[in-house]
Amino acid sequence: MSQHGRRTPANKVRQRAVIAGTVVAALGVGVGLWATDGDGGTGGPAARASGEAAAPSPSRSYPLSEAPRTIPAVREHTPARGPGWQPEKGHRVVVADASLADEGRLIAGELGLTYAGEKDDERAGDLLLDVKEDKGADPESYTMTVRDGRVTVTGPAEAGVYYGTRTLKQAVDGGGTAPEGEVKDEPAKERRGFMLDIARKHYDADWIKDRIRELGDLKFNELGLHFSDDQAFRIESDSHPEVVSGDHLTKAEVKEIVDLAASRHITVVPEIDSPGHLGAVIAAHPDLQLRNAQGTPTRGAIDISDPEAGEIVDDLLDEYADLFPGSQFHLGADEYQALVVSDPEASYPDLAAAARKTYGSGGTVADLTTGWLNDRAKTVMAHDRTPRAWNDGFFKDTSVEPLKEIKVAYWTGKEIGARQPVEYLRAGREVINYNDEFLYYVLGEPQTFVYPTGERIYEQWTPRVIRGTTPVDAEYDDQILGGSFAVWGDIPSAQTQAQVADGIRLPLAATVQKLWDPDKPELSWTDFKALANRLD
Repeated sequence: MSQHGRRTPANKVRQRAVIAGTVVAALGVGVGLWATDGDGGTGGPAARASGEAAAPSPSRSYPLSEAPRTIPAVREHTPARGPGWQPEKGHRVVVADASLADEGRLIAGELGLTYAGEKDDERAGDLLLDVKEDKGADPESYTMTVRDGRVTVTGPAEAGVYYGTRTLKQAVDGGGTAPEGEVKDEPAKERRGFMLDIARKHYDADWIKDRIRELGDLKFNELGLHFSDDQAFRIESDSHPEVVSGDHLTKAEVKEIVDLAASRHITVVPEIDSPGHLGAVIAAHPDLQLRNAQGTPTRGAIDISDPEAGEIVDDLLDEYADLFPGSQFHLGADEYQALVVSDPEASYPDLAAAARKTYGSGGTVADLTTGWLNDRAKTVMAHDRTPRAWNDGFFKDTSVEPLKEIKVAYWTGKEIGARQPVEYLRAGREVINYNDEFLYYVLGEPQTFVYPTGERIYEQWTPRVIRGTTPVDAEYDDQILGGSFAVWGDIPSAQTQAQVADGIRLPLAATVQKLWDPDKPELSWTDFKALANRLD
């Protein structure tokens, strides 16, 4: 897990700039008109008091700059005096290394600049992008310096440089100016995600691409795609074409999505949820459906005692590991219906018998289910993927422990035998926050769900608020890798694609603000909302 150093909060930096400006004002109105040299020297009262000739009056002067207004807010800004920078026709984007060509071309196109590639000369108005290795630094950190009519964006890796260009883009949005001075910025959390249920509601590829562009500008770095569920299986398959639903994404479309995401430094995280939520697979393989002691089929649940069930799911995991080259894979593991009854061993004797055969006389259905999760984790780990699973796929008091490599995607405390987040954290688990009371946008608002608001997230949620509204102790902060806002399609017709995009816009902005910097934001919600509307 990468460690992120703490920066001085932006509001404190800005307070220092305001104080400095107040001191200048207190010395007299005329002071604000003195020119300064590069070291802050002036031709002011000291020169006049010594009898020296006063320096010529400058033709123009500048107040101390203020930090750029961006989402998420920058975490540190050192103010300076100067005109700042605005993009103009003829200004160039120059890169110090060819590896930054994608970032350079993107920001050049967005700001109407000329992409000049690698150049050794310096010109007025240049934007220079440069990777400067810094051992131990967060690869997503960056420095943006505006000085002498030029902008330089540097970072220890390409991702950081990209985020610097997002800050610049927002700063000059709508005719604004990138302020003189230096921004130093980095995220508090390494996982900043948006998860989309494309299984229960089909979203077209262009809509998903638009969300990727939006996510990239907000400095999100994950897009989760939940594409298999009871209702449908939404991505083309070569290994098992029989499970694919009519409305689906082709592999060519997925490749375009993955490539666009990569250009924005976003990892696409696929999810094949098993052993529950496999109704679409079971529809093509009804013999693999789990049945209880009375022979009644159990909705969405695959029979994990049947070796063929594991073979089919592994075929799919292997196939999509090639399609999704990112470092992460979500295995689901939630709501397996065999474990929501009061006595799983009595209700599902075949599973109980398989558990005893595999794990000895004390083996339980929960043991067998944990073994299933571990086997699927090993499948994706063989592709160098880091697995994650929903928290209700981790069971208490089992003789089989989930592999330590599996990250906990904590979404709810409503399941049978629900455990507080601190139980996972005390055990040394790393957690990703999907808190369903703040971060779940469930179409149609079934059960007790209501559409989350950006205001509530902005004012009440932090990454440490994993369940309900109470944060876990700060001692566990490093084990909380980040969080993810999620859209679920329980009642898919409840909203159109356009309505979903509009409904999640402000919640996404609020979520990333708190993942980038969980401290109390400087802006009020009203001002933050106005900024989000301006940048939209």
